[in-house]
Amino acid sequence: MNPSRQTSRALHEEHHANLELLGRIEQAFGRAPRHAAGADPDLLRLIAALGRQITHDVQRHFEFEERELFTRMAESGEGDIAALLAEEHAAIRDVAGELAPLVEAAAQGRLDTAGWQALARGALELTERQVAHIQKEEMALLPLLDDLLDDETDRRLAMDYTTA
Repeated sequence: MNPSRQTSRALHEEHHANLELLGRIEQAFGRAPRHAAGADPDLLRLIAALGRQITHDVQRHFEFEERELFTRMAESGEGDIAALLAEEHAAIRDVAGELAPLVEAAAQGRLDTAGWQALARGALELTERQVAHIQKEEMALLPLLDDLLDDETDRRLAMDYTTA
């Protein structure tokens, strides 16, 4: 995809970075031991990156889309896809909310075997949900922005998003 709007490009670049991280998460947890003793420094760094991604996406990215883009989609007659994407945001927030304390506990070295297993399950579930969601946004949301945003609105939204 080669987005023509600044807002679309910013979201697309963030999607691309998230997909790269999510791929690394999936690979790491697919082969990582399911117990605290298996936590090597590389895995802990990846878990920290996951924690930052959760905070970034759940707070900034989702809120921006819901506040600025989904309302415009609904007003233009694309309310069904906006509602679907918002529902997916809610589901991803639920998983992220369960995962966040596990990520923090892992960073502090406080996870037992059950905690590591829950972290692995949650990370893989989050990965699955986010990858599918990003694919939908890339195919549906970003192309719509070309039609929904005029040049001035696009510049303003892109500035707001990239400086938030």
